[in-house]
Parts: sequence; structure tokens; C-alpha cells
Amino acid sequence: MKNLVIVESPSKAKTIQKYLGADFEVTSCMGHIRDLPGNDKAIDVENNFTPVYEISEDKKKLVQELKKRARQAETVWLASDEDREGEAIAWHLFEALDLEASRTKRIVFHEITKPAILKAVANPRSIDTNLVDAQQARRVLDRLVGYGLSPVLWRKVQRNLSAGRVQSVSVRLVVEREREIQAFTSKSQFRIVAEFDENGKTFKAELPKRFDREEQAQEFLTSCIGATFTVSNLEIKPAKRSPSAPFTTSTLQQEASRKLGFSLTNTMRLAQSLYEAGHITYMRTDSVNLSELAIEGARQEIVSVFGQQYSRPHNYVTKVASAQEAHEAIRPTDFSQRSAGNSDGERKLYDLIYKRTLASQMAEAQIERTIASITISTRPDVLVATGEVIRFDGFLKLYLESTDEDASEDDSGKMLPPLTIGAHPDLLRMTAREKFDRPPSRYTEASLVKKLEELGIGRPSTYAPTIATIQARNYVVKEDREGRQREVREFKLERGTVTRVVERENTGAERSKLFPTDIGMIVTDFLTKHFDKIMDYNFTATVEKQFDEIAQGSVRWTEMIRSFYGPFKLDVDRTSETAERQSGERLIGVDPASGRNVYVRLARYGPIAQIGDADDENKRQKGLPGNLTMESITLEQALELFKFPRVIGAFEDHPMEVKLGRFGPYIEHNGAFYSLAKDDDPYTVAGTRGIEVILARRQKIAENTIKVFAEDPTVKVLKGRWGPYVVVGKQNVRLPKGTDAAALTLDECLQLAQQQAPAPKATKSSAAKKSAAGVGAEKKTAAKKTAVKKTAKKTAAKRTTK
Repeated sequence: MKNLVIVESPSKAKTIQKYLGADFEVTSCMGHIRDLPGNDKAIDVENNFTPVYEISEDKKKLVQELKKRARQAETVWLASDEDREGEAIAWHLFEALDLEASRTKRIVFHEITKPAILKAVANPRSIDTNLVDAQQARRVLDRLVGYGLSPVLWRKVQRNLSAGRVQSVSVRLVVEREREIQAFTSKSQFRIVAEFDENGKTFKAELPKRFDREEQAQEFLTSCIGATFTVSNLEIKPAKRSPSAPFTTSTLQQEASRKLGFSLTNTMRLAQSLYEAGHITYMRTDSVNLSELAIEGARQEIVSVFGQQYSRPHNYVTKVASAQEAHEAIRPTDFSQRSAGNSDGERKLYDLIYKRTLASQMAEAQIERTIASITISTRPDVLVATGEVIRFDGFLKLYLESTDEDASEDDSGKMLPPLTIGAHPDLLRMTAREKFDRPPSRYTEASLVKKLEELGIGRPSTYAPTIATIQARNYVVKEDREGRQREVREFKLERGTVTRVVERENTGAERSKLFPTDIGMIVTDFLTKHFDKIMDYNFTATVEKQFDEIAQGSVRWTEMIRSFYGPFKLDVDRTSETAERQSGERLIGVDPASGRNVYVRLARYGPIAQIGDADDENKRQKGLPGNLTMESITLEQALELFKFPRVIGAFEDHPMEVKLGRFGPYIEHNGAFYSLAKDDDPYTVAGTRGIEVILARRQKIAENTIKVFAEDPTVKVLKGRWGPYVVVGKQNVRLPKGTDAAALTLDECLQLAQQQAPAPKATKSSAAKKSAAGVGAEKKTAAKKTAVKKTAKKTAAKRTTK
């Protein structure tokens, strides 16, 4: 073999293999082959913070195979991604495979196309140790922080908690925003809007000021009865609207969330597939730069489709000062390919990237803005109508960026009918409607990424994993929440009469927003109090800049780590010795029935309400359901919890109990759980309704069940959202493509479950050394695999007996 090319993934290898001749063999290392072991011995602090890497258990066989093939090759080409993570993978391959520098070449490319691959092969380089050091510094620092803080949280707050340099400040952002919202006091004012008719066309005008009291609003409308309205001034201004820059990682994540409803993780997964298939450039970048070749390709496509007047070749300047390396923005590799992808999600994301990139090279939209002033004969006030006309649509013909703001009350973008000074438009109606101040918006995944980027926290490769981690740790939840009803007052002037109505509107409803959990708030408070430097936004951003300096070769990574670790270790030791245990306990009142104090606090398994002091032998406790938090729960709400469980009757000789859970109220019956509908009131739901809920759920389960096995009822073949799958105990098992789900045997189900059960990461002795970040997950993984094996053995034993 002449040449061995090693990349990270099989799909990337398959694409590149098409562009290289028979002299090249392209294979995959399946991502990182080495990492820090999962214990506190991974970094030799006394020996200049030397990291001790080990080959992952599941990669040992692969590494041996790669070693063998590397020895057979004349030249080994390391073709991992062009960022720091990719550079580190290349270095680990060089070290683990015992490669020789004289026979090893490093190649990089930002798109997987034939010209890019051939250009990279023609211009190889050596491994950039500065980039490797920057990645290594991040890995070492994050390990020191995580393994330093997590054990403290175990001792002082609750077991199985973890902390991290970026994840903890991300949680802090969500916590602080929630407290801003809780502390917000909404005030209302009355907004005056008039609707006019001018030659059969309607338009709206608004009073620039608002009224605090309803008497003022009513008096204004009353004074306009019989008034003449006159257009006193028309101001016409030309304006331009410019296209947005091509996508960076964060702007792609934000726009895919807003326009397509994709999560960050899903966006990056789909982008990775598009990149590895050669359809888009590298998807982890903070650059908005486009190559001259890309700009010319976009120009040709724009002229061909829309005409010369729509073309405006333009290169954007990256605003992020620390943008990594000489990356390009995320763009299509071929502008003549208007659709790409193997799935609906991939095609939608490609379409978004295609249109955004092409629009960035299109002409500005030419707009004419009109402001009309309308006087009132009975008052000195002036109403203002605004509108705009698009004279040349430019890039708007293809693409318009979305925003996180609600523009439902903004009429400025609407067209006005032809107006002349001195005209007297007819008043159709005038309203004075009560409008409430809005609290700050809760973060979505996308807006949190935007905030992290603004603060300089994290990098393109870390946004999605960070936000996924804080949700996986249950510090933050992403969910929909129903709003509450409130009264809204409105006065309406129509046909010479002013009327007053009181309506009800829903407020505070949230969709896919991030909420801090009680444990997230308590951990944030504890860390902010005892590790204020770690939780400081400026510190986290400064660390990112230091990583950039290491990547540029201006700072040695060990010196950066040393300057951090000394003070940090002192804080860890001091906090371990002196800090009090934190439970977030709060006295919320007195139980009128017993006269005992009522508290909320964090217990071993989560937040609870408690009647009675800690030393009260007869104290009563109830877990808080998901819609209540320790900070906001009232005494009345807490006392209501003690009305549960409610026995609402019996069915099939077993009681039906209504209970409150993390995800809402449910009925427990004979060891099974049945969620109540949103319309069901858990305080009043009766036995007949309980039976309906149980039977309806059973019917749905039956409809989704493809196959069950009498020999082992814990194994089932079910219909799922993405197709059939197998359930073995608590494990969900994917089915290979083309599998006939209805024809599966019990043995085949168990075999698939065993194949997909992740292997334990460590022995019992090494697991004992793990910090808070990893132990619980490992025990669950090992237990899951053991459970699958036991199920298989038990089933086999049953058959043998028969």
C-alpha cells in the first residue's frame, strides 16, 4: 500500500475515497482514539500537569488494525478536521500508532470536494503543536475544574452532581434570567390606535404617548367623538436593508432553531452529515469570510437565476476577534446544487444554508418609508401612521433573517394607501387597549448560544455540547409551559359611541424555553458564593482568549494552567473544610391545621415541601411537582400537595390513586402509571374518569404494540415515532435497516439488545476513584448491560426447563 489516509468518520472516508486514486486507501479512526482516563490520576499535577492518556477500551482493536495498516503504507496522511480538536486527533494518532515523522503528512481542508482534497494532498504540512497545546490546555483545565468542584458539590449539596468551567456559567445565565423574571413587576398602560379609511383602503395610526390610567384613555376617546382628522404632514425617506452575513456555527444554530425548530444537537448532527457528504463547508467556524472562488460561484448563480441587478459580490469581516484559524463561513460547496441531503432534515438545513449564503451576495433591498402625521380637530395631539414600500426587493426575493423578538404590534412594515396633505381620512374605530410591560424573555437554546458568544464564552465546537450537558445534568430543563389568564381593559370608539369591555388573555405561555431547576439554582448559588472567579463571566471569556494565545504560540499552556491551579486548589480546600451544607431551605409559613412550620428544601431525591422541623419525628414530606419551584412556591400551594395521593376508587380489584409527579398529575393503578390530560383537575377527578384514562392508555399501547413474547413479557416490539424498535426491560433497542419487526424472535431481540448495550468503562476498583461527574453514569451502564445478560440467561433457562 502506497498511501493510507486516516479521517474521523466512515462517511467522510467514503466521500474522500471517491476523489483519490487507487494509490490511496482512506479509513476511519472513529473520532478520538485516546482520552484522559475517568479518574483523578489523569493529570500529573506535580509533573508540570502532564496528562496521562489512555486508549479507549472500545478503540484498542481498531488501533491495532490501524497500526498494522500504517506499517504497510509508504506514507500516512492524517486528514482529521482543521480545527483544534481535529489537530489533537491527528496528534493522538501520530503518538498512538507510533508513526514516523518522515512518513507522516498532515492535510487539512474546509470542504470535501475533489479540488479541495487534491489541493490539500499537494500542500501537506506537519502537525501544528500550538493547536494541539490549545486543545490540550482546554481539556486539562476543564478536567481540573470538573474533578475539583464536583466532589465538593457531593459533600456540600447532593451526591451525583457535577460542575464545569463553561457549563456552570451557562447555568448561571439561565438562573439569573429566571430571577429577573420572577422579580419583574408588570405595569400596564393604555395604547391608542386609530383605524382609518382613505378611498376604500384602511390603515392604522397610533398616538405616540400612552396613558397610565383608564380614566385618561376614556377621556381621550370621548374627546375624539365627532372630531375631524387631517393629514398634516407626509415625510418620505429612502432606506436600505442589507443582507445578513453567511452562517457561522452559532448563527446557523440560532436560525435553524427559529426557522426550522431544530435543537442545537440536531442542527450539528445534520450539518456534520452534509459536510461529510461534501455538500457544505466545515460546520464549526466563527468566521463569516468567503473564498474568492465561493463569491464568484454565488455571483454566477445569482445572475443566472435573478439577473445582474441582484448581484452584489461582498466579503464580510468577522466581528469575533478570537475567530479560530483561517476558516470560511458555512456555505454550499457547489452553488449550482440547489438541493442536497439524504433526509428531510438535511434537505431543510441545506436549503437554509444555501439561501443564506446566496442572499449574502445579493443587492440591498431599496425601501421607501412614509411617516404620516394626522391632527385631531378637538385635541392638540397628533396621531402617527408609518408604512413602507419595497421599491427593489434585492436579497429579500430569496431570504429574510428571523429574530427572537415578537413584532406582533409593529405596523411600521405595512403599506400605507396614497395620502395627500390636507386629506381627511374617515375614522372607522379607535381603541385604547391596556398593554402590559413584558419581563425579559427566557432563553431558548439558540438565544443562550447568542449570549454565550456575546460574552466570549465557549467556541463553535462547545456550544451544543455545553447546552446538552446542562440539560442532561438536570440543572436546566427545556419545556413548554402554559400561561395564566389575566384581565385586559379596552375602550372602543365606534360610530360616535365609547364602550368599555374587559377581556381575558393568556400571558406567560412559553414554548421550548430553558428553565432552571431547583438543584440548578442551589448549585449556582453555592458555586457563586465559594468559587466566584470560576463563575465570573469575564474570567471564562479571558480563559478563551488565553487558549487563542496558546494556539498562536505566544503562551505556553503549562504556564497558563499553573497560574490558574494554585489559587483554585486553595479555594477547593477551603470550601471543603469550612462551607456549610446547602439545601436551599426556606420557611414559607405555618400549617394552620397543626401549627407547625412549613419548609421547602432540597432532599436526597429532589426538592420537597415539609411540615414540621428537622427534628420533628412526625414531620411530613411531599416532593415538589415539576410546575413548582422552591423559590416561587407559596404556603397555599405547598399545603395542597399534602392532599395527595387521592384514592378515587377501585378498578379490577386495585385502587386508583391520583398523584403529582415531575411531569404532572397521574393515576397509579396496579403498578402502572397513567398521565392525566391537561383538562383533568387532579383535585376533583373522579373514579369514572380514572377508568376512562386507564382504558384509553391501554388501547393506545395495544395499537403501538407489534409483538410480545409470552416467555418474557419484558421484551416487546413496538411502533415508534421513527419506526419499529425493541424494548428489553428499560433498554430501547434500534432495529437495523430492512428488519422485519413482526418476524423477530425473542432470541434475536435479546441479541440486538446485547450488541447495543454499552460496555462498562472501568472496573469496580477504578470506578471507586471517580469523581462526581462519572460514577453514577458508569454504574447505570454496567447495570443495564448486566440486566440484559440476565434477561437472556433467564429466558434461555426457561426454555431449557420446558
